[in-house]
Amino acid sequence: MAFTLEIGAKAPDFSLPATDGKTYKLSDFKDAKTLVIFFTCNHCPYVKGSDEVTRQTADKNTSRKAFKFVGINSNSENTHPDDSFELMVERMKSQQIPVGLPADKTQKVRAGLRALKTPHFYVFDNNRKLVYTGRGVDNPKDTAKMTVNDLDKALEEHLAGKPITVKLTNPIGCNVKWEGQDQHWMPRKPAIWSDKFRTGMFRV
Repeated sequence: MAFTLEIGAKAPDFSLPATDGKTYKLSDFKDAKTLVIFFTCNHCPYVKGSDEVTRQTADKNTSRKAFKFVGINSNSENTHPDDSFELMVERMKSQQIPVGLPADKTQKVRAGLRALKTPHFYVFDNNRKLVYTGRGVDNPKDTAKMTVNDLDKALEEHLAGKPITVKLTNPIGCNVKWEGQDQHWMPRKPAIWSDKFRTGMFRV
């Protein structure tokens, strides 16, 4: 977790095309008291295994009007063809997740939030400061065996005006598919979030 955005940090701005035909900016969600940004993709078994729980959590909280959910696919389709924008559109229709799914083809948003996994969740308050980041549930690959929904718990506490008990958890999932790297490549040092990540000097 040394790589991820620190609790209390501000959400980075973005402008991304989405599967619903719109382009989303951070300012488009200014009326939401709480913004949930999560990184997802088409192929990852941890994403697919927890899709329904994510949808339920998003459904419940967006119906309260105070929350907005934004799923972002930053995976390189050159590294993993199943993560193409066209397949994203099909997946969003089939899963009926109540968010527009933007594509972060430059991977700048992923780098700004320092996400390493899919899925990886970030909860921002009304000042767009980070109050929770990490996993959604403790067994995203098989939610029948999960024992805790960390994201839902954090949102419930935040909505009630209570301090979030657990603000930081370890995201569980597939590694990000970086442009120009093989499918299993991951960064080793915080310097990865500069342009140096394209050099391959931090391979594992």
